[in-house]
Amino acid sequence: MKMRLPCFVYILFAFVLASCSSTHNLQLQQYINKVSCHQQNEVRYNIQAVPQPLYQLSLDTILTRHFTPASLQVAHAFGLLDILGRYVHEHRQYTASPTLEERISLLELSQQIHNRINQASLEISSFASELDCEEERLTQIADYLKGKERERESKLTVAAIVVGATGGIGSSALALGERTDKAGNYVAIASGITEAVLGILMLTNNRTLTIEHPRNALKDVWEGKDTSDIFPASIWYYINYYDPAHPDQPSLRYQLLQRWMSFKQIDVASTKNKKKLLDMYFGDGGKYSTDQLYNRANMYDQLESYVKLIKQDIMALSLEVENIR
Repeated sequence: MKMRLPCFVYILFAFVLASCSSTHNLQLQQYINKVSCHQQNEVRYNIQAVPQPLYQLSLDTILTRHFTPASLQVAHAFGLLDILGRYVHEHRQYTASPTLEERISLLELSQQIHNRINQASLEISSFASELDCEEERLTQIADYLKGKERERESKLTVAAIVVGATGGIGSSALALGERTDKAGNYVAIASGITEAVLGILMLTNNRTLTIEHPRNALKDVWEGKDTSDIFPASIWYYINYYDPAHPDQPSLRYQLLQRWMSFKQIDVASTKNKKKLLDMYFGDGGKYSTDQLYNRANMYDQLESYVKLIKQDIMALSLEVENIR
């Protein structure tokens, strides 16, 4: 009977080795890091390509009378201010003295404006699609890891039930047999230890996977530099715009960072591994847990929603152009 205790230990080790298979499958790892959501050339521009802040410009009063500040802001971001000014001036001339030449010129300007608006909308949609693709990619990986965690948790639960039942039956049978060598106690102790170990394995059942992301839009948002290698100049200007005369209206980038902080998505104040966490989220990659992958996907989703908000101002601008009388 003294051989029963080692048998439990061997069974435990065999189960642990079988249940702790590494998720770092080389083929899967290479596939994950090879997939790219970016299908265009790299964005390269200098500070001169980023529009000058709107509050530093001396705007024609004819523009401020016909367009809201939000519409002027989005028009400036996508290079529409000059053509809008020409359109309003020629519209007034046509109203005062309608001629065929003036009407044709006005229609041409209107067509140019709407072409630029459509191009701006496409630029926003194109960049937002990259963010959405990255979010879906991360969510898919996280779902895969979560499935593996649930599968392993089920195996550990079944094993704990089997060990508990076996230990209980074994110790009871030995007790009924009136054995005096304390074998029943050994069996009970061994099964108890095994159950405890299995319980610990269930509590620490966290899968990880190394994710590489040298193209990291979150990094640009976090650092907030003058230019970006990922964001188009117009979008980068728009989400970073801040007028010191209106401190109650922070930039979209600042609002996004505050949102990440407020909901503890980047809880740098309480983490003991602050630098490691920041390097992982805003660097070239790292070893992610399932929850961290879901968190990163949510951050991309929120960034995408802020970028798409620009379309609301573009729609408002289009309507204001149509309403010029």
